[in-house]
Amino acid sequence: MAGKNNIKKTLLGLGFDCDDGRKRITVGDNFRLYGGSKMTHEVMKEKAVKFNEHLKKRGRTLDNVSVEEVVEIADKIGLKPINENKEANDGGSKRIKE
Repeated sequence: MAGKNNIKKTLLGLGFDCDDGRKRITVGDNFRLYGGSKMTHEVMKEKAVKFNEHLKKRGRTLDNVSVEEVVEIADKIGLKPINENKEANDGGSKRIKE
């Protein structure tokens, strides 16, 4: 059984607006993206790559970055948290909790 220290943190992107029957999957360093229309999937990929670039500039990895830094980076690249009291359909991301 894997211990807590063996778990690798990963950004997960899910797109639910695919209407052409395609199954889009992109796997990269620190992220896994599934689904979405061609445009949605490309936007998710762009945001994931930008997120990784910001981590690299800071000399950090997802495994050693704080929740506050994740939220700060997400804000810088245009990922908006979903209001926890109201559902939003704006392509935002839910605020991460430890």
